[in-house]
Amino acid sequence: MADQEHAAHDHQVHEGDSLREAARARLTREGEQWTGMREAVFTALAGFEKPASAYDIAEAVSAAQGRRVAANSVYRILDLFVSANLARRVESANAYVANGHPDCLHDCIFLICDRCGHAVHIDDDKLSSGIRNAARDAGFSAPRPVIEVRGTCGECEPAGA
Repeated sequence: MADQEHAAHDHQVHEGDSLREAARARLTREGEQWTGMREAVFTALAGFEKPASAYDIAEAVSAAQGRRVAANSVYRILDLFVSANLARRVESANAYVANGHPDCLHDCIFLICDRCGHAVHIDDDKLSSGIRNAARDAGFSAPRPVIEVRGTCGECEPAGA
């Protein structure tokens, strides 16, 4: 990918109904349908404070709908959401977070707290561009790298540590 495609940019971060509408619009632009089950899965995913597994999401959707929803169905929907930029997969936790700006295509950089499990997604096009360039210099194609940094968040880190 050309570096200008990954230049610094501004993007609108959505929440609540605005996020759900942006996700619906993005998915339909991708040629997919926004079904009731997909909306239920997205709503559940967006409701979690930290990365959620497919099982966590299936449980939340099951409780909301009053019927059992299989995790396998949720996995298929989450795969679609990741490919459509509606969700991000936190690889090291096998969990997912809703993408607050689904119209913005850029690399994933996660800061993940080992104590509380909270994950923060940051945008640093300079860092991800450097990773992409290093990969290219090594003869490797990495058009959308995922970078995860494990450590301790400010809430969990003792003062003065």
